[in-house]
Amino acid sequence: MNLPDKIKDLREAKKMSQAVLAEKSGLSATYISLIESGKKSPTLKSLKKISAGLGVPFPVLSFLSLDEEDVSPEKRAAFKMIEPTVTAMLQEFFVTLD
Repeated sequence: MNLPDKIKDLREAKKMSQAVLAEKSGLSATYISLIESGKKSPTLKSLKKISAGLGVPFPVLSFLSLDEEDVSPEKRAAFKMIEPTVTAMLQEFFVTLD
């Protein structure tokens, strides 16, 4: 799972600074920076706040953060087939329609 990079990607796609995301999520900009750099692991509560700040439902953020290794071996072939399409649809809906 690649949450730090996905949070940063979504934040940048929405043209938000870390300070703006921090304000919208009720967290500090320093904490957002530490999460995005992978130096701090966010709690579930913080992830939900970040999701809300990004305007992306938590389950969507979770899906977008999945790597192939996060999926059980017997389901990887199906994941590899659907992931690009589902990711594109979710990003179109939650990122570009703002």
